[in-house]
Amino acid sequence: MFSINLPDYFYDLSPVSITLRLVLAVIFGGIIGLQRESRGQFAGFRTHILVCVGAALAMLTNQYICEFFTGTHDPARLGAQVITGVGFLGVGTILITGGHKIKGLTTAAGLWASACLGLAVGIGFYFGALIAAVIIFISLALMPKLEAAVMARSRRTEFYAELDSIPSMKALSSFMESKGIRILERSTSSAPPVFSDSVALLITAICPSGEDRIKLIEQMNELEYVRLVEEI
Repeated sequence: MFSINLPDYFYDLSPVSITLRLVLAVIFGGIIGLQRESRGQFAGFRTHILVCVGAALAMLTNQYICEFFTGTHDPARLGAQVITGVGFLGVGTILITGGHKIKGLTTAAGLWASACLGLAVGIGFYFGALIAAVIIFISLALMPKLEAAVMARSRRTEFYAELDSIPSMKALSSFMESKGIRILERSTSSAPPVFSDSVALLITAICPSGEDRIKLIEQMNELEYVRLVEEI
């Protein structure tokens, strides 16, 4: 098994080891938190640091219990509770916007990953924590560009629309078909609409190759019977 060959006091519960692990938790959690905060997310710099340091402290406490108290102790017990507990914290960052878009999933996953980083640092798994921190940061900072490029080439699209009446559903479908869009599925949304007395629709469609979906959505929003159209 590959590991960083460090002196034993980096793995024992020595003052140097404890300080190093908590400082690394601050650094790793802070790096991820800064990236999230730069995106305007609610859970940012301080939140990720607190989650990562708290998880590291939980694993340090676990190691302390196993080394200094007699009896049978599970070194993974506190870590498992941390992972479960952070899940509830992540739920608070997930929002459903008025247009029924879901936001905050990446931030919630980032919090969970920060907790796992803290657990790895707290138990002294330095190499795994370092590599994971690099991968997590790259995923948050660079992958959105790749994702956007791939999605821009994707022809399958989902729209959320709010119309003034049920008969307008046929009119919108006709407009989309006139633009070369093939509708695969169309259904009414059970969630309450943004605008009162509106008919909410979920539309799955195939757009023509090279179609500018931003411009298309702008054109649909200009229709007199349309109150809202968004890509989801």
